[in-house]
Amino acid sequence: MPPLPAAKSTPDSTERNQFAQRLFAPLPARYDRLAEVLSFGQNGRWRRAMISKIVPPSAPEAPGTILDVASGTAGVALGIAARAQGSIVGLDLTEQMLRQGQRNVASAGLDGRIRLVAGRGERLPFADATFDALTFTYLLRYVADPQATLNELARVVRPGGRAASLEFCVPPSPFWHAWWWLYTRMVLPVASLLTGGREWFGVGRFLGPSISGHYRAYPISWTVEAWRKAGFTDVGFRVMSLGGGLVMWGTRAGG
Repeated sequence: MPPLPAAKSTPDSTERNQFAQRLFAPLPARYDRLAEVLSFGQNGRWRRAMISKIVPPSAPEAPGTILDVASGTAGVALGIAARAQGSIVGLDLTEQMLRQGQRNVASAGLDGRIRLVAGRGERLPFADATFDALTFTYLLRYVADPQATLNELARVVRPGGRAASLEFCVPPSPFWHAWWWLYTRMVLPVASLLTGGREWFGVGRFLGPSISGHYRAYPISWTVEAWRKAGFTDVGFRVMSLGGGLVMWGTRAGG
């Protein structure tokens, strides 16, 4: 996988990268367990739904080389490895998350199939059309230009390759939106503090306003069109858990 030259960062993208690193650097040791607790056990279900879009359970063949962007502690990469026989590259911005991910990969005995690297979703260190499939998780709220980031993600997927993503979402129903707002603004910060300490309190307090703000600027309809502009066809999405999660998928044009 030939590397590309380092990109010049804009002040806004650099600031967002640094914020994400500060937010996630203290979290790796308990990240996987608390992510499940604080999402009422839905995080794993959402991940499996996303993975099924690039590795369908009924498909006899699986993608050969897969890139997982915003891989964190390698939870998605490990989930892909359980279904697909190919090789997986996990990329993340935060070194501390990657170190925990490497421990998780080693514990699973998958060092030979999963490789973790440091990098930015806005500027991937891979040549065009390197990967047969791609996933990314909870990424677009942390980048300065979601359209440019989607363009970059599409660049490294071969024509005909599949891509899928998982993001938090905002419930469309007024009834469930009210309960979601109450949970994310009041319950989640306190639960985060009690289960994870000060570092997780910061995450719990940040998540709700961050998710709401993102979808005010980039609603689902915008995101679907952004995938198409990036070069994906057959773009689809599924809102899950009454609106708490969003899985989106598409096929790289030209296959």
